[in-house]
Amino acid sequence: MHSSSLLCQSSLPPVGQWRDHLPYKTVIGLTQGENNIFCATPFSVFSLDLSEYSITRYSKTNGLHATGVRAIEFDEQTQKLLIAYTNSDIDILYRNDVYHVPDIKRANLQADKTIYSIYTFGGNFYLSSGLGIIIIDGEKYEVKDTWRIGNGGNYVKVNGITVSNGFYYAATEEGLKSTAVSNNDPANFNNWQQESGLNGLPPGNCKAVLSLPGTILSLIGDSLFIRNGNNWDLLYNDIAWSINRVSFSDNRVLVCQQKNQTGRIAVLDMTGAVSEYIQDGISVPADVLHYQGNYWIADPLYSLLKYANGQAVSFRPASPDSVATGQLLSKDQVFLAAAGTVNEQWEPRQNTNGLFRLADGDWTNYNSSFSPVLDSVKDIIAVANDPVDGSIWAGSFGGGLLHIPKDQSLELFKQNSPIQPANFDRSSYRVAGLAFDHDHNLWMANDGASRNLLVKKNDGNWVSFTAPFSLTENAAAGIIIDDSGQKWMISPKGNGLICFDDNHSIDNPVDDRWKLFRFGAGNGNLPSNNVLSILLDKSGFIWVGTDDGMAVIQCPQQVFSSPGCEAVLPIVQQGNFAGYLFKGEEVRSMAVDGADRKWVATSQGVFLISADGEKLIEHFTEENSALLSNDVRQVCIDNISGEVFLGTVKGICSFRGTATTGGSTNSNVLVFPNPVPPGYAGTIAIRGLVEHAVVKITELDGRLVYQTRALGGQAIWDGKDYRGKKISTGVYLVLVSDDSRQEKLATKIVFIAR
Repeated sequence: MHSSSLLCQSSLPPVGQWRDHLPYKTVIGLTQGENNIFCATPFSVFSLDLSEYSITRYSKTNGLHATGVRAIEFDEQTQKLLIAYTNSDIDILYRNDVYHVPDIKRANLQADKTIYSIYTFGGNFYLSSGLGIIIIDGEKYEVKDTWRIGNGGNYVKVNGITVSNGFYYAATEEGLKSTAVSNNDPANFNNWQQESGLNGLPPGNCKAVLSLPGTILSLIGDSLFIRNGNNWDLLYNDIAWSINRVSFSDNRVLVCQQKNQTGRIAVLDMTGAVSEYIQDGISVPADVLHYQGNYWIADPLYSLLKYANGQAVSFRPASPDSVATGQLLSKDQVFLAAAGTVNEQWEPRQNTNGLFRLADGDWTNYNSSFSPVLDSVKDIIAVANDPVDGSIWAGSFGGGLLHIPKDQSLELFKQNSPIQPANFDRSSYRVAGLAFDHDHNLWMANDGASRNLLVKKNDGNWVSFTAPFSLTENAAAGIIIDDSGQKWMISPKGNGLICFDDNHSIDNPVDDRWKLFRFGAGNGNLPSNNVLSILLDKSGFIWVGTDDGMAVIQCPQQVFSSPGCEAVLPIVQQGNFAGYLFKGEEVRSMAVDGADRKWVATSQGVFLISADGEKLIEHFTEENSALLSNDVRQVCIDNISGEVFLGTVKGICSFRGTATTGGSTNSNVLVFPNPVPPGYAGTIAIRGLVEHAVVKITELDGRLVYQTRALGGQAIWDGKDYRGKKISTGVYLVLVSDDSRQEKLATKIVFIAR
């Protein structure tokens, strides 16, 4: 049995800064630091301080150069941590600095550059890779040498390397090989001797090699062999159990084993005798070490386990359980992320990762680990937050509609409910879009059903509708509701965009009106029939994202009264050329910030464009920012904090934007940071303002220092006066005026210069 210790998420970042929301649950590797344990996950790294049991997270948002970790190793001699990524990039952490070693990643080689394990020796890092052995200089932070030791000088996969009794030993797919440390040319394959197939060591793939006091240990298949003099003896095997990993720690041989869904760790002495088995509370042991009298176990299901006195305690950084490429939603600093997805043909993926919620620094993961009931609710791709009671509604692409009230009970609408199965798959109940209207009616897209638009009214009754168009598979997805109460629904599979008006009489089908927007003038003038996203902006316009750019419907109130109401294609200036907005790009998701600017998720990163779409303000990529991946699937913005959440294929991250939603009065004006500390070079945010308020920063005697205008409900300041000079230590007034030009003292800022 085991208990869990969840450690909270990092706090809201300052304006202009990033934070990650990566999955830290699955731990795949460990290394022992100085009074801490470093843990590798498939996405990033965290460490557990053993004095305070506090967590430190390391990711691209706070200094690392990549996402997706393959291996880590801490060098006790130099106090440096090397992180090897799945793309063969390398970072070395030393104290508070990160040193980037991109040489292997950049090498133009048609070979396997994967780094499989790391060994430290003499202040350097020895990387076992598909190229052979790569040595990283621990002082110069560069590749020092590469040893290509395959038979005939070919590349060979090296699984591990160690040093013992004056020899290098390399575990390779061609077997165990050795060469003297004193050898002047270890890069020459001829200087390596074959150990496998001789003196009792079987031939074949050598999976690992370890140094033990006075000898070495090798792993062939699922058997451990130890060297005694010139001969090799079988130390341990159990034919019923496979070996995931073997390590030597604190004078113990630790063997991570697996049998079907059961995991255990065998603790051996130097004779191969089992001193104990560790099994309770373990699922799939991926790595283990013994430190300060405790066993520390990497477990993909239970994160980092501390095992002592027969009890396992799990240390899990508060985080989502996986990446999330379904719909994102954030309101009043409560964030929801749907983890499900569909493929490009709008077919289910059988994703069971569920739905994630972040509030007050804590994550709740709604999946089978929360309740076995959720195991059947696959591919959750749509979410809605109930504006009345704050409960959660989630749409599954196959498993129906999920309701999660505040008491965390679960309610599922599937069979024997108004939700219909898809016409072509009677076992699949697909809810692919959700939205509440101003009267608290919940509208949903019932994909594939004969009646593909459905509403659960605020009185609990349901009404369904059939779009009067010939639509491929009656496809229905994302829904938004405009200022007039009209429903706009995406119809995937190249069907276009549907507008529906019930004329504020849901129960009366006689006065219902429908319109289909498609490609080309006269048909709606969309740039493509393949609509991927829709957005309602602060002007009441409908923005439409397709697989070939973006369009804007500026006449939603005249959709049914004016036959000429069609989409317009914004033109944006790009250098010396002008072109249609996002022409040739997939506009996958859009969000509007407090200043009515649009954030746009694409396969080339995320863009920020002006309110009218005529100006590109920012373009964030993984190369020029802390964005985790250029492959961005979803974007949403929190109305209070201005935090922009981005769902990428490598995980969720967020950026603290400069605009928030403005209020009706300048009330509860907040300044962050305040006081402004010495040496602070970031952005100072003043929020809680009315829309587009004029903000003046003055000295106590009224002398103007700086003036700006709020972006939505937030103004930003760099701490400099109107001449660009850093201001001096002191107390400054924040004066705010709205469109009526009534100027009032809003708050004060304490500025502490160096």
